[in-house]
Amino acid sequence: MPDPHFSIPLIAIDIGNSRVKLGLFDAAPQAGPLPLPSRVIDLLVGDWDDARLAAWLPAAPIWPEWRLASVNRPAAARLLAWIERDCRTPAGTPPAVRVLTTTDLPIEVAVEHPERVGLDRLAAAAAANQLRSANRAAIIVDTGSAVTVDLVSADGVFRGGAILPGIEMAARALHEFTDLLPLVSLNDLTLPPAPLGVSTVTAIRGGLFWGLVGAVRELIAKLSADSPQSPELFLTGGAAAHLVGPLGVPCRYEPHLVLSGIALAQP
Repeated sequence: MPDPHFSIPLIAIDIGNSRVKLGLFDAAPQAGPLPLPSRVIDLLVGDWDDARLAAWLPAAPIWPEWRLASVNRPAAARLLAWIERDCRTPAGTPPAVRVLTTTDLPIEVAVEHPERVGLDRLAAAAAANQLRSANRAAIIVDTGSAVTVDLVSADGVFRGGAILPGIEMAARALHEFTDLLPLVSLNDLTLPPAPLGVSTVTAIRGGLFWGLVGAVRELIAKLSADSPQSPELFLTGGAAAHLVGPLGVPCRYEPHLVLSGIALAQP
């Protein structure tokens, strides 16, 4: 198991298709099996404020190491250019940035073309691998622009999983591929919507939400079928907190699973 202690501060960066998240991991020893960020900033891809990001950063003279995992090449290029242009250590140089690859993450990957698996999926799997019980598999549900449902076997190996559209992506598809259906957002969701819609908007909201719940629940059942014990279930990502109750199965919500997995990357 990797040692979740750091000799220097560390910034983990998760660049997705719709959001950029940065987490600061302090140099102090971590309690428990997983390093957790002391603070996080969550930005929209394509619309982040450089001044806000700069204000969030830890102050000189101690500049942390940066570790970056990305599934969005244009957004990663923009952030790297900003670091090179606007960030400086006391020595006057940009901070060191490691752009992670599959082999940097502390988990064995047993799929076709491991190098093509999204680093966010592998980082979340590496973090869940630290949290799961010995000799028990884990299923990781990550609800981002796309939703991924992945399996880590009882021997700690990433075995693959399934990818399906996230709620906002599905909402855009309903709007863009029809003539009359409006664009409906579930970003304001606080409680599960009613499954019986009494208007077009409420019908779309209920269909999107409960359709996702049903798809994820079925995938969990299918991925669990060959396990002698029910796998432990970990949820992360933007909509994950809203799925905990409706899924109707024991699960653990970990909002920073991907960032923690990035922090676990091999030094």
